[in-house]
Amino acid sequence: MSHIAFIFPGQGSQSLGMGKDLYEKFSEAKAVFDEASEATGVDLAKLCFDGPEEELNKTENTQPAILTVSLAALAVLDAMHVTPGAVAGHSLGELTAVSAAGGLTVGQAASLAKRRGRYMQEAVPAGAGLMAAVLGLEPEKIQEACAQAASIGVVGPANYNSPGQVVIAGDKAAVEKAAEICTAMGAKKVVPLAVSVPSHCPLMQPAADRLRADLDALEIRDLDVPLASNATGKFVMKAADVRESLVKQLTMPLLWEDCVKALVGDGMNVVCEVGPGKVLSGLVKRITKDAEIRNVETETTLNNMLDYLSMGCKIDRKRI
Repeated sequence: MSHIAFIFPGQGSQSLGMGKDLYEKFSEAKAVFDEASEATGVDLAKLCFDGPEEELNKTENTQPAILTVSLAALAVLDAMHVTPGAVAGHSLGELTAVSAAGGLTVGQAASLAKRRGRYMQEAVPAGAGLMAAVLGLEPEKIQEACAQAASIGVVGPANYNSPGQVVIAGDKAAVEKAAEICTAMGAKKVVPLAVSVPSHCPLMQPAADRLRADLDALEIRDLDVPLASNATGKFVMKAADVRESLVKQLTMPLLWEDCVKALVGDGMNVVCEVGPGKVLSGLVKRITKDAEIRNVETETTLNNMLDYLSMGCKIDRKRI
């Protein structure tokens, strides 16, 4: 089994121009864009490369766009015979990871990503919710702060991202109150996040219900390689468990730190972020010292990955 874990980014990693380099140089990447565009009814190449930025940043566009760029990079890696021994994804990235592990086609995943984004946006009125990153405070104190602030609205931990970084989410006033309490408890910093949806909290229940109906109507295949579940931090491979994870992670805290520890604990000593940005690479560095961290989003980063692996993997360098 491969000793490489592929991890896939979530919302917030998007930028204009993402995926263009691989799209123009590799037919495998272009084929992914074409399939995802047909499935969503959106010209994803035009959206990713040319924007406009405000359209790319709309949640129902952002999610399929990031997923498509990630799966395009994956397709190029697969053509080079670089395959993972396990996968994980952060929030939206878990849907990408399911497709990467053979559970969904590109078209199925892209269509689901667009609907997921729309359901999340429609679950909470614009401006009613908030997410904030709490830095440098113990998780137990953050949980206590949220419990105190819950008297004025929904608030709780949303992402356990890495040691020293926990994101909280919920009703705007309750998150702001919890942030004040966290600061008083000694947090180094509390940073409101520029997102339009308070993810991974009970406010997302309407979105979770709608997504569950879509997933129940869809044939999901058992996975070819293990997926570290956002909802539990443990591995899943059966289609039924994959469905549960994709639904539950919308309303439950995202256990990213546990996911990374599961990957490394299972012998994945190379962790490669596949898709736009390096957000997850930074988190992995803070979680573990026991893995080589790489990313693939351009031809240059692809070549860097292939060069690193060339002594230990079967790689078709003639394709470059």
